[in-house]
Amino acid sequence: MSPSIVLDRPSSDAAQTKNIHQISNGAMQSPKNAIAAPLPNPSLQVTADHQLKQVEAPVYPPGRGEVLLHIKATGVCGSDIHFWKTGRIGSLVVGGDCILGHEAAGVVIKCGEDVTNLKPGDRVAVEPGVPCGECFLCMDGRYNLCEDVQFAGVYPYHGTIQRYKVHPARWCHKLPTNVTFAEGALLEPLSVVMHGIKTAGLSLGRGAVICGAGPIGLIALAAARASGAHPLVITDLEPQRLEFAKKFVPSCITCQVDRSLDAEGNAKAIRRLFGTEEYFAPDTILECTGVESSVITAAYTCRRGGTIMVIGVGKEIMNNLPFMHLSLAEIDLKFINRYRDTWPAGLQCLGGGMLDLKPLVSHVFPLENALEALQTCSDLRNGSIKVQIVDEVDARFDREV
Repeated sequence: MSPSIVLDRPSSDAAQTKNIHQISNGAMQSPKNAIAAPLPNPSLQVTADHQLKQVEAPVYPPGRGEVLLHIKATGVCGSDIHFWKTGRIGSLVVGGDCILGHEAAGVVIKCGEDVTNLKPGDRVAVEPGVPCGECFLCMDGRYNLCEDVQFAGVYPYHGTIQRYKVHPARWCHKLPTNVTFAEGALLEPLSVVMHGIKTAGLSLGRGAVICGAGPIGLIALAAARASGAHPLVITDLEPQRLEFAKKFVPSCITCQVDRSLDAEGNAKAIRRLFGTEEYFAPDTILECTGVESSVITAAYTCRRGGTIMVIGVGKEIMNNLPFMHLSLAEIDLKFINRYRDTWPAGLQCLGGGMLDLKPLVSHVFPLENALEALQTCSDLRNGSIKVQIVDEVDARFDREV
């Protein structure tokens, strides 16, 4: 989930003044700095005129504090589709060719100077956002709100749908031996959910609603279950997604949104699943679609004094929120922007068996077929949940030929 709610792109002059560990995470390096690799570096790039192209990208050496990675798995995110189809998400605009992808895991190929926490051969998950580390928000630990964050796959910073990628070692997290690359690539959407759940404050034994049974909604469902919230209701327009949700978390209750009803009508139907007393109405709504009608339904569904956590990314302006209903009921309407300090805990959840997200991966494509992967993900008729792009070749520089 790549979009940032507030982000002004730095000018190219300002970008050039950044440290080398930031420059190499973006698109500013000169091709003259490229090095020869044992294998080609196929990549999938989006263009400013809403096209996708598969081209061989340069391979760069790791600088100080950096590692060169072989990207083994990248998940396709809805934001990748938005950048392709519309060329922007809010203030984030595709201004030129940019390699997509940010949900990734891989293996360290080379280490740059001063890298002490990793070595070649280490398996890692890639935290894609590289903050400045100097602003007041970074200093306060809220680095997810850094205005100068350089986020992989968001123009002009190249992403992970390529074989070789340089990334700061600080933002690479070692995978436990029992966590696969596919699971490691799911840490990014899991981190989004974990930040949302922590901010919302789910309560043990208290009801919650998850709006949307896409990848983020399904991860939120599993994480809410692991957090002890009960009962759990998940909503969606598509019956096939709700059927999957029931198999994924059998204890959940599914509710198909009725297109013929307005937001209040659908909210009443959802509330009835929790009983007739206001006390047992859902404390927390995890809104995972970002769709205005769904946010409004959440407002009427939530218990008085409860919390709506908007995890989904929506349009820039919503004009129809029931302001006075939210005000009179003292319902907290909260938002998150990506995540912070969630990756170590996420690895504990996966490595410790608290969460099993492997069933979410419905389609897998080799790197050379990355274009087909995005086309599959973009068409709901294909029934995809999480599409991943994998690269199973031996890409080491010292491999035997």
